[in-house]
Amino acid sequence: MKRLAAPHHWMLSKMGGVYAPRPSQGPHKMRECVPLVVLLRNRLKYALTRREVMMIVMQRLVKIDGKVRTDSNFPAGLMDVVSIEKTNENFRLLYDSKGRFVLHRVSAEEANYKLLRVRAKAVGGKAAHGKNPFTNGRSGSVPYIVTHDARTIRYPDPNINLNDTVKFDIKQNKIVGHLKFEPGQLCLAIRGNNIGRVGTIVSHEHHPASYDIIHIKDARNNEFSTRIQNVFIIGNGSEAAISLPKSKGLKVSVIEERDNRVAKEIAAEKKKA
Repeated sequence: MKRLAAPHHWMLSKMGGVYAPRPSQGPHKMRECVPLVVLLRNRLKYALTRREVMMIVMQRLVKIDGKVRTDSNFPAGLMDVVSIEKTNENFRLLYDSKGRFVLHRVSAEEANYKLLRVRAKAVGGKAAHGKNPFTNGRSGSVPYIVTHDARTIRYPDPNINLNDTVKFDIKQNKIVGHLKFEPGQLCLAIRGNNIGRVGTIVSHEHHPASYDIIHIKDARNNEFSTRIQNVFIIGNGSEAAISLPKSKGLKVSVIEERDNRVAKEIAAEKKKA
């Protein structure tokens, strides 16, 4: 694709060339992912050119969600775990408070699981010959859920509903817990003007034949609202199920950001003196 048309959260310089890498077909939408080449070359600085990235991935050194990926354009998205065993590094892709993807460094223990938002819940067709082996030979159908990273998980817990979040073990390839979508839960805004902000759900407005609106309050007691499909549950109560980036999902104004930067510069000068 043309570099000027690339998503802004890739943070590519407009004078760095005519073209940008186009993500391959994969589990995430093109505007909601980052190609592997951008992560390794532009973010982690493990390569200077695309050719060097191809040499790295073809050595099978990079894993995404526990699977080796040799496509340099593979699309990595929200909550994906990027592992580089040669350097013993694990990263989780999250949004910062400005809506940009950040590679958040996580421990090896935390890299074993990820959170998945339930996008659909349904019952599939009958098994072969009209019999379902999981229902003692009786005729039946297969319940399943579809998550935000295009996984289809069969026979989930019946208590898991639409918009809930499941904790998924990457190694065992199964659900090990789930978080309910309800007021009082910690959540992350994944789209819209408030993308990257973290807060607690205050209330749920139902609007028949339109979008349901979720009202959220952050740790500074600032309230904002967004559509229900933009909300990703990440914790029970005020306790997050994953570690968060440095900003902790708190949005600061331009003036506050400037004041913080000036205060850091003054503190650094005092240390030198």
